Amino acid sequence: MDPVTQAAVGAAAAQLGAPRRQYAKAAVIGALAGMAPDLDVLIRSSEDPLLALEFHRHFTHSLLFIPLLGGLCGLLLYALLGRRWQLPLRQVLLWSVLGYATHGLLDGCTSYGTQLLWPLSNHRFAWDIVSVIDPLFTVPLSIALVLAASRQSRPWLLAGVAWGALYLGVGVVQHERAVAIGEAIAAQRGHQPLKLEAKPSFGNLVVWKTVYATPERFYVDAVRPGLGTPRVWEGESIARLDQARDFPWLGDGDQQARDIARFDHFSAGYLGIDPINPLRVVDIRYSMLPHHVAPLWGIELSPQRGPEEHVSWYAQRTRGSEALRELLGMIFE
Repeated sequence: MDPVTQAAVGAAAAQLGAPRRQYAKAAVIGALAGMAPDLDVLIRSSEDPLLALEFHRHFTHSLLFIPLLGGLCGLLLYALLGRRWQLPLRQVLLWSVLGYATHGLLDGCTSYGTQLLWPLSNHRFAWDIVSVIDPLFTVPLSIALVLAASRQSRPWLLAGVAWGALYLGVGVVQHERAVAIGEAIAAQRGHQPLKLEAKPSFGNLVVWKTVYATPERFYVDAVRPGLGTPRVWEGESIARLDQARDFPWLGDGDQQARDIARFDHFSAGYLGIDPINPLRVVDIRYSMLPHHVAPLWGIELSPQRGPEEHVSWYAQRTRGSEALRELLGMIFE
């Protein structure tokens, strides 16, 4: 999730392991440790644009590395802050490990994919129960933590933690409802999906994006599950990537072909060709609007590149303000 949310959840975990008079200091240590795993964004290459993609949410997010990397964060934070605040080393280490431990699990609640069990498994866990940015989750939690620290109040801390847990619980329920609606949509079209996913749209748990695959195509729709009659916005479809058909000039041993395979692993197989540019391969799970295919990012190939040259990476955020207004209309309709 975004750094502010990671900091808030890390701070909450550290405060739970601290006496009330030290809530403020624990929150700072926990917040910094809670954000630390995202330092993996520094792992990148000017020649290989997918290196950063592969190592984001990789070993720094693994549950198996929490004691080691959380402890290293604690040693650094003790040197920077703990001594100045006259805190015992064991206390700083505890707060740091608690804050660090929340990061991978929180990322696993989103749809991006997190390698929680690396090196035992390369599986990217994505439980799809909350958006990578969701103010309704973050803001109440942050306010509760600030009040807990300023008033040295455990009830405020528990209220913030309870809100976060309740919100994620609502995400679980909404996800199951969205999946059921997606399955019903596919059945109405006479399709038997090979796979189907539902993901919350940007910043909310009200409107969801459903994506399912048939042997030839992907279909995306927007749904609004709830207690009453669900709302469905019929979306678009796109042909599934077929490397032999779409890039007949590409050799299987070429680096660009290997990069497609790497991107396919990251994207859980949800790859198609950009409708605007036939040289671009896109992850169709992500778009500004949940019922549209228009991709947020992807890789671009070129017939002119040599057999050892990598693809290029691109991202696009066209019509962002218009898309946000349309999404708000779908939420509050």
